[in-house]
Amino acid sequence: MDKCYYINKFYRYMKKAYRFIIPILTCFLIGFIAGRIQENSILNWYPYLNKPSLTPPNVAFPIAWTILYLCMGISIGLILNSAHSGQKSLIRLFILQLIFNFTWSIFFFYMQNPLLGLINIILLEFLIIVYSVKSYGINKISSVLFIPYILWVAYATYLNLYILVYN
Repeated sequence: MDKCYYINKFYRYMKKAYRFIIPILTCFLIGFIAGRIQENSILNWYPYLNKPSLTPPNVAFPIAWTILYLCMGISIGLILNSAHSGQKSLIRLFILQLIFNFTWSIFFFYMQNPLLGLINIILLEFLIIVYSVKSYGINKISSVLFIPYILWVAYATYLNLYILVYN
């Protein structure tokens, strides 16, 4: 085999790898920025709210979100590496849900507004369900990777609603 064959093969491999690396890093960056935005409220507002008995300890949230952001990044990476005609609409849907994911932290924590947070998170849940359903036809693994995210956001919606009602 000649050198060009290996260079081309390496180039194709790196192109596929970047389609996973960039989305994963983007998801982690969004999470990091959201964490910085909500940091003050987590220390000075959130501890004093009435919360349900099913509220996990604070240490559970960064662990859960690390796993979820990784799954989200891999999911969209699988879509980016597909050659399906519905790829572009799924990319737009993914970006939209990521925006809603980010803005929830602003509404709920930064603005300390559980009502806006609830409206936002309900729309987020809808978007991630639609993404999961639509991605199933392109890549089943991509769809399945969103199931923990769907479940976590449903749980977060319950927590948000409880805090809205009892505070």
